[in-house]
Amino acid sequence: MPHFLDPHMYDLANPELWVGIGLLLFFGILLLAGVPKLVAGVLDAKAAKIQAELDEAARLRAEAEALLAQIRQEKAEAEAQAAEMLAAAEADARRLEAEAKVKLEEDMARRQQLAERRIAQAEAQATADVRAAATDQAVRAAEDILAARLAAQGDPQADAAIAQIAARLN
Repeated sequence: MPHFLDPHMYDLANPELWVGIGLLLFFGILLLAGVPKLVAGVLDAKAAKIQAELDEAARLRAEAEALLAQIRQEKAEAEAQAAEMLAAAEADARRLEAEAKVKLEEDMARRQQLAERRIAQAEAQATADVRAAATDQAVRAAEDILAARLAAQGDPQADAAIAQIAARLN
């Protein structure tokens, strides 16, 4: 049998009855004083504060996600720009290499032509020197031969002719 159905429970000398009555009076005073409204107000304020913090956290998360998306987009743009710059640098390097190769070939051709001209000039000079030396040698030989013949004969016209030949050959 439950304890509150016991007739001894409602005896005024029973301390448990007075504890129950005191408890009911305490709860009644609390209700009359508006404590539940105060507790509910405090809990509502706490809930509103928590909701505001959750809303702020959601807003911050949305901002962070937007910022992350922006950073990823900027990173992709930077990578694309870097790839374009690399491709442009490679194209410039190939173009500069081709230009340098052409310039080098032109320079080599010009130097080869210059060397060939110098060789040709040297050959022409050597040929002229050889001819001059051969002419001088021939003139001396002719002078010696004619001088030997003329020494035996002594002709003034022959001396004049020899002088003319020497002047014409040089």
